[in-house]
Amino acid sequence: MRNPAIASFIALSLCGCGQSSTAPSFPKGFLFGTATAGFQVEMGCPTIPADKCEDKNSDWYVWVTNPTIAADSTTFIEPNQPISGSPGFYELYAQDLDRAANELHNNAFRMSIEWSRLFPTATDAASDFASLRALASPDALAYYHAVFAALKARNITPLVTLNHYTLPTWIHDALGCHQDLVHCSPRGWLDGDRTIREIARYAGFCAQEFGGEVDLWATLNEPFTAISFAGYLHPSAMRSNPPGANLAFDAMKQVTINMITAHAKMYDAIKAGDTMDANGDGKSSIVGIVYNIQPVAPASQDPLDVQGANNMSYLMNQLFLDAVAKGDLDEKFDGNQVHHPELANRLDYVGANIYARVTTSGAKLSFFPQLSPLVTFNLFTFTLNWDDPTVVYDSVKWASRYGLPIIITETGKDDPKDDGTSAKWLVGSLASASRAISDGIPVQGYFYWSLMDNFEWNHGMTFHMGLYGVDSKDPMKTRHAKTGVPVFGQIASAGSISSDLLSKWMTPAASH
Repeated sequence: MRNPAIASFIALSLCGCGQSSTAPSFPKGFLFGTATAGFQVEMGCPTIPADKCEDKNSDWYVWVTNPTIAADSTTFIEPNQPISGSPGFYELYAQDLDRAANELHNNAFRMSIEWSRLFPTATDAASDFASLRALASPDALAYYHAVFAALKARNITPLVTLNHYTLPTWIHDALGCHQDLVHCSPRGWLDGDRTIREIARYAGFCAQEFGGEVDLWATLNEPFTAISFAGYLHPSAMRSNPPGANLAFDAMKQVTINMITAHAKMYDAIKAGDTMDANGDGKSSIVGIVYNIQPVAPASQDPLDVQGANNMSYLMNQLFLDAVAKGDLDEKFDGNQVHHPELANRLDYVGANIYARVTTSGAKLSFFPQLSPLVTFNLFTFTLNWDDPTVVYDSVKWASRYGLPIIITETGKDDPKDDGTSAKWLVGSLASASRAISDGIPVQGYFYWSLMDNFEWNHGMTFHMGLYGVDSKDPMKTRHAKTGVPVFGQIASAGSISSDLLSKWMTPAASH
């Protein structure tokens, strides 16, 4: 740490019980960045023709543009949200990265490679790197190499997510599987053997193709909450994912197991493919997973509430991470784990997406008896608290059980009115992260969601989570800096949070 007095300062500043001139700080080499996803930011280019800018070959593109899907109320797609409203990063990336470097003073940037953009047609017949490269889109190859070159020119480290939800249409028929999950084809994550094989092939190709430009990789983004839970168990207006199946318990379990296996296969493929050290630190590839971690607390000390909280934390946080971090797999979702050596030791860091606390009430009878032993888990009575940035501390503390470095891969707030929301969250959540570091929790980076307003999945452009606002109706997609921009820039530049920022932006919700 830069300052040995940080622990006492944080304790004082967060509880409001004293004053200190020493600021919460971050270690040398700490990653300050913003996070994006290709589907959410790339499309909507101001001048590049739509057939070049838009990636129409993903299940999510079908999901939000198909009239049948949009008209089905069970998919929870916000109406009248054209993909053309997206911020056009595919064309405007150089300007956006200038902002990240010069105004935010960031040294890192999280982005995704879109599988469907890179490989618009099936790769099943490919036998080696050369045959895969022959199938890859030349435009996509040129685009991603250009983005990595732009990052390098600005001394920004890329963290690359290989699968941020979207699947190619040749892997997943979103419309067909929404209508008939059993007989549709292709079935996405339910086609275990094929999807696992092809996503590992894709990961290995990216590692070999871009390994000279990228060292820091993530396999999957929020696989359980966004895909298993919101795609197969409980899609809702807050979060849905194709195919939008409801209470499909067996499918949810199989999809989860397939994604766990896919992570291990992707990890191995990246390690084999990326043998080049991009930044000269002696490491050619560092591979993790990005997971939505939600601290869970009981509504009271009633035994049912306590058991409900334990059950929910196991289901939402622990079951998946135990498998990818330790190789301990609970195939039946019954609490009984079996060690699988082929899954173990395939995680170099835990990527933590952190947004909300959860309070859970138990129930005498299970609404989901298929999820034994979660016999007291009442899915319908949990509540979320989105307004407490100290959730960052509790989340990374929970993740530290795995003994691995932790990167805060996302955290942020919807900020439609630019009323200081982003600034408050930045100061509060970064202070919380600094406190965790002072307590010995190995947090190595912080990525705010997001750089600019973007297409927030089933919500379209109705959420405004960017540090830079984007008018989706403006054909040029002009950006404007929100209040959080100079705040993040000051913190990242100094490597610490000044007392002025603390006094101005620390809110009662951020006290500890």
